Amino acid sequence: MTFSYDSAKLRSMRKIGFVSVLILTLSLLSSCSGIMGYSVLLWNIPGQELQDGDVVPVYIKSNISHVYVIGTASGKIEVPLWQLTEPQSKRKAHKTAAKYSEYRHKYAYVALDGLPMRTEPVNTAKQVYRLRRNENVKLLYKGTGQPVMSGQRKLEGEWLRILTEDGTQGWCFSYNLRSFETDKSGQMISGETPEETEIQNDEINGILTKVWYPDSYLAMINSGRVDPSRLIPSYNFSLNSESKKLLFNMPKVYGSWDYTGAVKTDDSKYTFNDIPIVITIKNDSFIVLRYIGEDGKPEDFNLVAIDDDINALVQAEKDRRKKEYEQIFIVGPSFRSSNYGQLTLHEDQTFTWNNNRLLVPSVLSSSARNGGTVSINFFLNRNLAAIYDGVLTFKFEGMNSEVNFLYKMEEGGLRLEDATGAVIKNNIVTERGLSPLVLFFSKGS
Repeated sequence: MTFSYDSAKLRSMRKIGFVSVLILTLSLLSSCSGIMGYSVLLWNIPGQELQDGDVVPVYIKSNISHVYVIGTASGKIEVPLWQLTEPQSKRKAHKTAAKYSEYRHKYAYVALDGLPMRTEPVNTAKQVYRLRRNENVKLLYKGTGQPVMSGQRKLEGEWLRILTEDGTQGWCFSYNLRSFETDKSGQMISGETPEETEIQNDEINGILTKVWYPDSYLAMINSGRVDPSRLIPSYNFSLNSESKKLLFNMPKVYGSWDYTGAVKTDDSKYTFNDIPIVITIKNDSFIVLRYIGEDGKPEDFNLVAIDDDINALVQAEKDRRKKEYEQIFIVGPSFRSSNYGQLTLHEDQTFTWNNNRLLVPSVLSSSARNGGTVSINFFLNRNLAAIYDGVLTFKFEGMNSEVNFLYKMEEGGLRLEDATGAVIKNNIVTERGLSPLVLFFSKGS
């Protein structure tokens, strides 16, 4: 029996046989060399004089030990998996190396503690890592992302893909990165030093060790006229060092944010990561805080650092006012006027005022009852303090507004002057009213 093949089929079979032999030969050669592929080195190996961007042969990958075995001029060594790209053909590896060429041998120190690395080149993307100040990172390549803003101002810089020393990769905006270049031994050959980077943050770190209050507090303290209703200790700007939270509390504004770092945008201006606050440092004890509300409108607050204990100052003023009232109470506690009735002060700072109808409607409203509370809320300026002892504030039951009287303790009793038309600024009576009503009460019931 004979078999016949046409010439086309014979040529096809010969071609298939040649390709099979070629594949087998290449496989045997690869097996003999032991090379599984080529990778791009992402971080220097100074002891081997290998630098990032070098293409190296890879022999073994161990997922158990998390290392590659690569070839060097002095032999084979183990390298952590994160320090190399995935092995591929030599041609493709060189193509991959070109991707990193712009930032070859480029590293950076971190200028801001808590600087975030993100999953995407967007300032609102998820954080994958928080960098430490002066931590060194490898710059890999540039990306296209959203601009980073400081208020209405666009920050200088660009989004960079970076690599940390533990192998974490992510996106970081370059504003707070201080780049430098290394040689084969791993030594810096150009760029800023960590010490220089640290100096740039001393200013804001010093600011955040203090508690900052409205500048009106300092004016009150310096004048010796502390108003407990306005000197409120909780109204301040501060950093809680334990929880790492930035706190800002004012009468109409409250915010608590995780503090991850600040960005210096000008000679004396700082913004905070993901926090709607901008700080302008005027000097060691005076800053201007700009808060940007949800409506996008900025509001400025002048804040000062105060060394005194605010709580102690408030308590001291409350004690002073209590003592002042007690002095009037001891002289009385009852005072009588033939025209304006009988005023009796009680130890708990309540009062009873009977037969006061002649004060209606010029001083009291017709709805005012015969009792209420009495307090000391105001100060006198220097001129009035030479004439009067102080100001008594009466809150009558049934009457919405308070009634203020300048008072003077006299030998025979108590003199009151209606302060309805008086000028009061910042809780200080600066001028008497025009043609005020004057009341004199003798001591006793």
